[in-house]
Amino acid sequence: MVAVHNTVGTLVVVAFLVLAVANGLRAGGRSLPWARSVSYLAATLLLFQYLLGFSLLGSEGRSITWTHYTIALLALIPVGVEHGFANTRATERARGRAGLAATVVSFVLVLVAYSIGMGSS
Repeated sequence: MVAVHNTVGTLVVVAFLVLAVANGLRAGGRSLPWARSVSYLAATLLLFQYLLGFSLLGSEGRSITWTHYTIALLALIPVGVEHGFANTRATERARGRAGLAATVVSFVLVLVAYSIGMGSS
């Protein structure tokens, strides 16, 4: 189960990186209809990762530093900002700018959580 959690963690980091690039392009004025799908894919992978992580904490009795799951849970805030605030902006460029800011914060948080987790496995 730890290997699955590590693999999904890698996918989460990659998904948020791709999303940050897409939102950067949108902030520059490009229209990318698939960016919204990538956003929902990244959020879904993050949710699946949370489920796996809580399952590991509850079933295998594995010990991991509190910073790993605290930082990982903090990623919910910018994901919520992106979905609840950025997607309501009037123009593609404004959605891209707000989405980029939120996605960069999400990416940094999941990358730090991933690094902590990989360092303790």
